[in-house]
Amino acid sequence: MKARIKFRKYGVMRFIGHLDVMRFFQKAMRRAEIPIAFTGGYSPHMIMSFAQPLGVGVTSDGEYLDIELKEPISSRQAVEQLNKVMVEGMDILSFLEIPEDKKNSGMTIVAAAGYEVSFLESAKSVDKEANLPPECGKQIQKFLLEPRIMVLKKTKRSEREVDIRPMIHKMYVSGEKIELLLAAGSEENLKPDLVMDTFLRYSGMDPEQVPLHFHRTEVYARNPKLPRGKEISPEQLFVPLDSLGAQIL
Repeated sequence: MKARIKFRKYGVMRFIGHLDVMRFFQKAMRRAEIPIAFTGGYSPHMIMSFAQPLGVGVTSDGEYLDIELKEPISSRQAVEQLNKVMVEGMDILSFLEIPEDKKNSGMTIVAAAGYEVSFLESAKSVDKEANLPPECGKQIQKFLLEPRIMVLKKTKRSEREVDIRPMIHKMYVSGEKIELLLAAGSEENLKPDLVMDTFLRYSGMDPEQVPLHFHRTEVYARNPKLPRGKEISPEQLFVPLDSLGAQIL
């Protein structure tokens, strides 16, 4: 049986990198007595994979971890036992059964991610938010009307100029925050800080002088039940990863 765990990451835990989060969950599985399966061979390790590793400094309400179980455990019991061993800044939100084939793993099906972007009074604290710059909403509308938004995208091995406009599914103002829905996953992956750097420069601002905080709201897969013969909106195109699982009773 395979299970998908959804969790929050906030507070000081936002400074913990992906490898440390992975080690933390390995210890948490043992302490919570979750019947997780191990690989075979001389050096067995827990069978687990994260859907979309989170950048350092980013908080989130929608992180996902897939594991394999050697025996069933109820969703209610697993969430309860895991939350007992979580530290401040980590909360388990759900524990769901998912299909066992590899094509349904979180790592494979991720297609988009949602973010909230807050402007800060100072880079020293994410708790002191600032108002959005004047005309921010109108600037976003103009920004999205551009047929192409070319940026220099850096990877570990190379640099290349790419058009990020098709990867921005949604960008709009909500209250005093900017909401983003961006392409994510192995096929196309767009980081929110690159979008905001590009937008701030487009709006005549220096990104180095504008402190921001990024909060991931959700991670999405493509909707397996897309309506046919109709124009598809981003709301119809993507579904949260936890909507593809079922409660274990």
